[in-house]
Amino acid sequence: MLQITNVVSDRGSKYAVSGGPVADRKEVDAFLKVLKKDRKFAKATHNTWAVLLSDGTPLKGDDGESGAGMVILRMLEREGLKDHIVVVTRWYGGVKLGGDRFRRVQDCVRAYLEERAG
Repeated sequence: MLQITNVVSDRGSKYAVSGGPVADRKEVDAFLKVLKKDRKFAKATHNTWAVLLSDGTPLKGDDGESGAGMVILRMLEREGLKDHIVVVTRWYGGVKLGGDRFRRVQDCVRAYLEERAG
């Protein structure tokens, strides 16, 4: 599991990004379970995620951050990254970010893809 904490902060909200290889929905659920074993991630406001399976099946979860899973999924599709989950975690800081929240999700996914590419 690759994990980058404190990727970006915006008006009190803090973001992290995690990811790793998965082959099916069962492995997605297992990955999320392992991530949430860390109390810090279990207590996060949102753990939004997406994965594009090698058979072309898109899976995503917004976890209350409406539309965020689709943002991650689109970036994975553009990258051609399959069988790899990316989870963007947000700890809400008390100020609504409006549309900027999608930019922060993109910042996190970009940081993850760059780190993964090495």
